[in-house]
Amino acid sequence: MSTSTRKIRAADGLLRTVYSPGEAILPKEGERNVLITSALPYCNNVPHLGNIIGSTLSADVFARYNRTRNRRTLYVCGTDEYGTATETQALKEGVTPKELCDKYNELHRETYKWFEIGFDYFGRTSTQQHTEIAQSIYLNLKHNDYLERQTKEQTYCEGCKKFLADRFVEGKCPHCGADDARGDQCDSCARTLDAIDLISPRCLIDRTHAVTTRSSEHMYVKLDKLQPLTEAWIKKSYKEGRWSANSVINAEGELVDARLKGGLRPSPVTRDLQWGVPVPIEGPEDEAMRGKVLYVWFDAPIGYPSITANYTPEWRQWWFNQQHVRLYQFMGKDNVYFHTIYWPSIQLGDGRPWTTLHHLSTTEYLNYEGGKFSKSRNRGVFGPAAKETGIPSPVWRFYLLSVRPETSDAMFSWDECIAANNNILLNNFGNFVNRALKFIASQYNSTIPDAGDAPGPLSPNDPADAAFIADVNALLRDYTDAMDAVKLRLGLQTVMALSSRGNTYLQASGLNKTLMAENPRRCAQVVSRAANLIYVLSALVHPFMPATGDAILAQLNAPARSVPDVLGVDLLPGHVIGTPAHLFTRIDEKMADVFRAKFGGLPGGSPAAAAAEVKADATHVAPGMSKRKAAAAAKKAKADGAKAEGPKSPEVLAWEQKVAEQGNVVRELKARAPKTKEVEEEIAKSVEALKKLKAELADLQKQS
Repeated sequence: MSTSTRKIRAADGLLRTVYSPGEAILPKEGERNVLITSALPYCNNVPHLGNIIGSTLSADVFARYNRTRNRRTLYVCGTDEYGTATETQALKEGVTPKELCDKYNELHRETYKWFEIGFDYFGRTSTQQHTEIAQSIYLNLKHNDYLERQTKEQTYCEGCKKFLADRFVEGKCPHCGADDARGDQCDSCARTLDAIDLISPRCLIDRTHAVTTRSSEHMYVKLDKLQPLTEAWIKKSYKEGRWSANSVINAEGELVDARLKGGLRPSPVTRDLQWGVPVPIEGPEDEAMRGKVLYVWFDAPIGYPSITANYTPEWRQWWFNQQHVRLYQFMGKDNVYFHTIYWPSIQLGDGRPWTTLHHLSTTEYLNYEGGKFSKSRNRGVFGPAAKETGIPSPVWRFYLLSVRPETSDAMFSWDECIAANNNILLNNFGNFVNRALKFIASQYNSTIPDAGDAPGPLSPNDPADAAFIADVNALLRDYTDAMDAVKLRLGLQTVMALSSRGNTYLQASGLNKTLMAENPRRCAQVVSRAANLIYVLSALVHPFMPATGDAILAQLNAPARSVPDVLGVDLLPGHVIGTPAHLFTRIDEKMADVFRAKFGGLPGGSPAAAAAEVKADATHVAPGMSKRKAAAAAKKAKADGAKAEGPKSPEVLAWEQKVAEQGNVVRELKARAPKTKEVEEEIAKSVEALKKLKAELADLQKQS
């Protein structure tokens, strides 16, 4: 639709700032500049829903929010590619480490693109810029006397003919006796370990291989010497950035990490590998390090600035700018140590004025339907498989964010996911937007009427709508307070509360043809204010569901706007809206059984098999389940099995959903006004498509 049909209030900051394609976003003195990172995913695996909500999706929401506040915002991420894990996986697949990383980097990109995760730059650590920056940090640590050489025994696999990285050694913990301690840490007692201390060590690449020890010379960073500086920095940053309590520092500001309390120890920064950043050699004293590489746990956090350096040669404006840049980092709880103790210690030891962590946002674990995600058992939704469900990306984003495990572990549920779409998005949010805009289209020829309101903020003392305006303004404050504090789940709840308030406003106002006939001025006032609330909602919902925000803007025929402080008249009388359409479609509740069978990793891949599995093991209790809940789960699985044995197959249920969706398309087209020749042709094509789907469904039902 032509922009000439738009009538938008002219005001500084009302519209969202849009940068030109290819224009590098740089911080600016005197403005609020926000730098955002999410934990770099390791390149040789596929992200599952828990990984996505734990870091990349959460960071994306916060980045998009800051852009709706017109803050200069940069969000970077990328794949962590060096280390033994990559070397080993490459050997298994018969490719080079670089070829393996190329493959998985692209897979990660595809997954995040489908979830609408909008990085400003998604890179990787296997770049020349990364090598240069990592080597410069290593040399600065050396020159500042924060490196020392140690000759130590290391685990060596006689079968693999190589030194084993810590994560590839497992054995009994010497402290608590747990038999699954890794070479770097025991998850049972949270103690930091040295792999050679493990009792009965095993090679995780091949458990039949003999594991011995051999001496090797390596460089270690003196974390013990840096500890006073690190502790002072943690306490200062925790207070200024309002971190949530975590495994390093509690709500009272007390350091609780066992490594800090026990005293940090020198930590290795080099490894005997081929795939990695070469250790820089300055002179004869460094010859013992020739042929070695920087330890992946040392170089991985350096990926944040190096990926930024691939984005812009002016990367130092972001990363050496403590005064004007605030750094927000998003990750799962298992990454807290490296972002609050290890990497800050490296930055402090480097000596340059690094931009350090301002706010830390961590999540607990998202589990899957009573258990854990497992790629080996095909349990849960991994990578791009989410699109195979037919559930749109915005719905996925909404549900994952609504259960974001901010303070405790959360559980993914197909029933809840479908209910979130049907009961909240469709019946609440979508209903408000569609009802108001369809009324404007049908009763006002798609044009915002003149309600007598002056452009700009609405008066809180308005004689007709004081309570409504006050409620909206209070919710707007709640929204910005929650989002600025990185309470994303609360922010999303507030958006839904605003749309719910819009629904009650239309209901209480009695918006219908009778109101239009009997009190035309009031009717015009109601639809104008509702349309302007929808315009506000387009900005508020954008961080959570960007495609939904874009769809609202298209229906409003309006440009992207910023988040306002108060409700106002920004769509002016005479503004012509676009074509109203449903933002969401109903998902058949029976589809939960189909999805459960497809992604459950169950014997036979069916709910019936699940019921049999539970029945065979009456004592089965999933992690975190009480026996009472386990019994309820078994009963439900049995019921699911009974459903699966009924007349409807998963294919039939899936086809019924397609028929329902196409039926909605036809109904929306028929509701359009005016009925142009193009619309009539589109209706005819859609009806034919619906008939074809129904015929195919009938065939499937016969086969069943």
